[in-house]
Amino acid sequence: MSAGDAPRSAIWPSADYHRQVDRLRAAIGSTIHILEIEATDTHLCIRHLGKPYVLLDVLEFPRPDPARGIAPHLLLLDDGRGVNLGRIARVSLERAFGPSPDQILYQDEEAAKGLLFRDRQLTKERIAERSRAIVGQMLGRPIEESAEHLISDEQPADSDDPQARDR
Repeated sequence: MSAGDAPRSAIWPSADYHRQVDRLRAAIGSTIHILEIEATDTHLCIRHLGKPYVLLDVLEFPRPDPARGIAPHLLLLDDGRGVNLGRIARVSLERAFGPSPDQILYQDEEAAKGLLFRDRQLTKERIAERSRAIVGQMLGRPIEESAEHLISDEQPADSDDPQARDR
């Protein structure tokens, strides 16, 4: 869900990114809420540390790397941390969850779509369907075109079926 996941032809960072950095700079000294992207070897999730922070500065980051999701800026917070924007899903004023659009200072669209607002996929049916597809592939059975997204974790591109979006 980082800039590294964007298609190679996409311009990085986007013009919207720079507009959002300007909004963050205008909010220096304000109390903000941060939803951070937490990535481990086994999962990717959004976490809120349960408290607001005062935004002290928005600093240029000297070694951005879109492949690793490291953005060209970081936020300096009142607890002494500097958090790279590539590790942040959303920064908002007044409230962490359910902020109005005018309260959102920064939002990583890919993280928001992929982690915050995406339909949950761990249903019994989804797990069983994926398990059958993977075991079938291991046993040498050809993968049906309709089941390819189960192996690759990609969503069907042209489906209007709400259950298809949940796979």
